[in-house]
Amino acid sequence: MPFRVYRLDPATGALAVAVDDMARPNGLCFSPDERLLYVVDTPNPGAKVTRAYDMVDGMPRNGRLFFDAHPGHADGIRCDTQGNVWAGFSGGAGQDGVAVFAPDGTLIGRILLPERCANLCFGGRRRNRLFMTASQSVYALYVEAQGVPGA
Repeated sequence: MPFRVYRLDPATGALAVAVDDMARPNGLCFSPDERLLYVVDTPNPGAKVTRAYDMVDGMPRNGRLFFDAHPGHADGIRCDTQGNVWAGFSGGAGQDGVAVFAPDGTLIGRILLPERCANLCFGGRRRNRLFMTASQSVYALYVEAQGVPGA
């Protein structure tokens, strides 16, 4: 099957293409209110961007640029309860780790690691411990944010 984001209808089992405007969709997550879907595009070569989509009747619509990761690229992403998007990031020294973006797409912080970060998730009792999977390691850090429940 081609690289796309697919939706499986839980009632009927029907499979449908949900996002088809990306070369190689990868990480995805919903905003805390589930009104937005964020999707990372990781073509090689090509622009490494993350797009935001409005959720309309259970399907993503109105795709638009959320952030451009150039010269690096994002991978796995998660939202916190304030709507910030946390992205595993690769880009070399000074960029490898996690990049944090405000709901408007502005870069607001970084957690630098000595290697690139592919995926992340919030865990712990208060969902305030960030687990980061990197090239050869797993890191954990308590943060002043809470991950979205169930994400």
